[in-house]
Amino acid sequence: MRVRSLSKVALSVCITGLTISVAACQQNSPSGKKKAGKATAMATDTASFPAAPDFDRAGSDAKALALADKVMRQMGGYPAWQQTRLVGWDFLDGSYQLWDKHTGDFRWQKDSTVAVYNINTKQGQAYRSGKDISATPDGQKLLSRMYPIWVNNSWWLVMPFKLKDSGVTLTYKGTGTMMDGKPAEVLNMTFKNVGVTPDNKYEVLINPATNLVEEWAYFPKATDAQPAFRRRWADYRRYGRIMLATDRTDGKDGRKLDHVYASDTVPAGVMTSKTPITKL
Repeated sequence: MRVRSLSKVALSVCITGLTISVAACQQNSPSGKKKAGKATAMATDTASFPAAPDFDRAGSDAKALALADKVMRQMGGYPAWQQTRLVGWDFLDGSYQLWDKHTGDFRWQKDSTVAVYNINTKQGQAYRSGKDISATPDGQKLLSRMYPIWVNNSWWLVMPFKLKDSGVTLTYKGTGTMMDGKPAEVLNMTFKNVGVTPDNKYEVLINPATNLVEEWAYFPKATDAQPAFRRRWADYRRYGRIMLATDRTDGKDGRKLDHVYASDTVPAGVMTSKTPITKL
């Protein structure tokens, strides 16, 4: 498959749904509350995150899984990711979206057009200037694209949280070098019968000094010798409970994700508004 220019960002990624299972810890010793509480907090902060159902554990290797756990810890930890409910961001094509991770509601807007959609039921409504266009050809076309749009656009924001998703095979490739010359630990990420484009492959480059993903390379087919692109995964900041990176430049074009937002709660009315909302 030929990769289009990023001005028309290709819907060419694999991403799967999330598995929600936050472990709870309980203290049983009144005489050791302070010590137990500290130990519990440390355990929560440093715990590895569980693989989703149908993650290819047999095809993955221990080194890759250990690195994925380190990344999750540095991004805020698995409990923080699970507790984060609402994520918002501008995508590279000028669209703005909000994703309620707990309900599957996905809200997309660009110019005067709005789509209110659910990624679990794959049902929704489309509006232009506040008027329902769901039954029109334009509305039907937009709604048919909502799931692939969510797949693609959310992947560009939260990929490091999905290293153990269903259908993923994660292997350790070895050491490498990033575009800026920094050393990296390199993971190969491939997919089995999942997502919109399961033939893709990614190289995920982790900085051993920070334990964060700081670069990625995209291969349209896992057998491709060279990537279609290589881009930074940089400019990390804390949003709510978690760390997210906004820099996606290849070193030349300055591309980035804007208006990034993460919260445990959903402001009233934002997911159902028929007209464009003020970005959070």
